[in-house]
Amino acid sequence: MNLGLIAGLFSDSRGQLLAGLVCLLLLGPVGVINAQEQSEQSYLQDLYLHLHQNPELSFQEEQTSKRIAAELRSVGYDVTENVGGYGVVAVMKNRSGPTVLVRADMDGLPVQEQTGLSYASKATGLNDAGKPVPVMHACAHDIHMTSLVGLARRLSAKRSNWSGTVVLVGQPAEERVGGAKAMIAEGLFEKFPKPDYNIALHTSASLPAGQVGLTSGYALANVDAVDVAIKGIGGHGAYPHTTKDPVVLASHIVVALQTLVSRETSPLDSGVVTVGSIHSGTKHNIISNNAHLQLTVRSYTDEVRDNLLSGIRRIAHAQAQSMGLPEALWPEVTYSEATPATYNDPALTARVRAALSDVLGAGNVKALSPVMGAEDFAYFGRTDDKIPSVIFWLGAVGTEKAAAAAKGEVALPSLHSAFFAPEPAPTIETGINALSGVVLELLDSRSNR
Repeated sequence: MNLGLIAGLFSDSRGQLLAGLVCLLLLGPVGVINAQEQSEQSYLQDLYLHLHQNPELSFQEEQTSKRIAAELRSVGYDVTENVGGYGVVAVMKNRSGPTVLVRADMDGLPVQEQTGLSYASKATGLNDAGKPVPVMHACAHDIHMTSLVGLARRLSAKRSNWSGTVVLVGQPAEERVGGAKAMIAEGLFEKFPKPDYNIALHTSASLPAGQVGLTSGYALANVDAVDVAIKGIGGHGAYPHTTKDPVVLASHIVVALQTLVSRETSPLDSGVVTVGSIHSGTKHNIISNNAHLQLTVRSYTDEVRDNLLSGIRRIAHAQAQSMGLPEALWPEVTYSEATPATYNDPALTARVRAALSDVLGAGNVKALSPVMGAEDFAYFGRTDDKIPSVIFWLGAVGTEKAAAAAKGEVALPSLHSAFFAPEPAPTIETGINALSGVVLELLDSRSNR
């Protein structure tokens, strides 16, 4: 069949996306298009375009959650809304067997989309200060949600093929690392069937569409935001001996902080202490009374994390003391926006890898190194139940673009970039196939007898 002819039948952006989805659905040795599958992909493409064009900020996902709830309810799931904010929980029980939870995050980011796509987001929202800001799915949570709905529809249509319970979660506020904690605190694992396994996916801005990536063990990092409020004794710049200069103190703290990784962390472990912001003073000849540092701190193990965080306070206080500041003027160190490391259970990772290889082909399942980004999916595996959990990466880059990037010919925009644009057709199809393969493997009663 002439795929170029199929693509040529469509002229607008919606049609081009549909054409791509249709081309992925050639079945059998003679390339016969399954009309039912074509209709399903058209439906999901409409959903993706809607989600892409209507993103909502963290803690504000009211309309998004309503749409996801309606989609899941329409194919037979028992749906509960407003769990831990705008969280959605959908349950389908289908005879006896294991329980598998699959999570998709729903929030967008305060980013002005600059992809140039005809269906680019023009949405706006209000930030915490009540000011309007542009909103974009710059982390492709629209892909995640569409994949979840596609999984839900496929599992509902194929109930004769599996036994057990499926719990599908639309999670709010992942970008603000608040949604997972809020849903768990409101009884996600008590009010609903407790899962034997937790599964999630996340788009990759470097993997080609059609591929997935897996990391066994630590996959994403502990991330903490740290503020250091430095006090001093200000005065005239011409008479520094009468002051305690907070700029000098801040400088000593910044330099000393580097030893936390270079001299206190094992070379076999990983840690990052980055000072992203330093502010002080108002004029050339005035020594200020204060300075302020903002840090991001990243690690994998809880032991390294604890040492880095406690070390920041220790160093800040010691440097202040060395400058002769009284204890009442020692820096105030505060911690916020904490996210624990995401740990992929090795045994479950092996099962997930095998299932993905069966569905996508072993050559399309890549072993990846951990990254220093964060994901609040980590909380799903950190309750007292210690439920085995795995998150895997879903390739989202067009094949030609990925090949050009590998040759150094182009630079790929990262997640959270205003220019990040997944290749939706193959990404969504791979996401649905990958999730379906994993969930059906974990629900397969033959492997649980």
